[in-house]
Amino acid sequence: MSYPSAKHKVNTGDSCPCGGYAAGKSFRDCCGRWIEQLAEAPAPDAQALMRSRYSAFVREDASYLLATWHPSTRPGALEFEPGIKWLGLEVRLHRTMDDQQAEVEFVARSRLHGRATRLHELSRFKREADPAGQMRWFYLDGTLY
Repeated sequence: MSYPSAKHKVNTGDSCPCGGYAAGKSFRDCCGRWIEQLAEAPAPDAQALMRSRYSAFVREDASYLLATWHPSTRPGALEFEPGIKWLGLEVRLHRTMDDQQAEVEFVARSRLHGRATRLHELSRFKREADPAGQMRWFYLDGTLY
């Protein structure tokens, strides 16, 4: 499987949509490194993968989202809601059960046609070999609250 580059090229001055691990971190120094270098440098843990997937939703990067979705639950295609504006991400919990399973609870806020929405999910992640044999994390599924 090949991993195409992001739909939107990175401006090194852009702040990361996920809020970064530290305030003001650039996209390139935060999620951009995982999104643009997936084949060579996948996200090191489930929280980094979840944050990078949020950034990919903001940037409408379907190729990254599908490539990081576990094959057993991956949809055939993704469509983005026209006009949605993502407002922020709050990671509430990151729990590693073992070296192959983890959970991340988060709240993502958005606005669509003037109406605010919250997506509160406990996501499950699985670490296994990708088609090239490299170990990496995949989004498996989630429970909405």
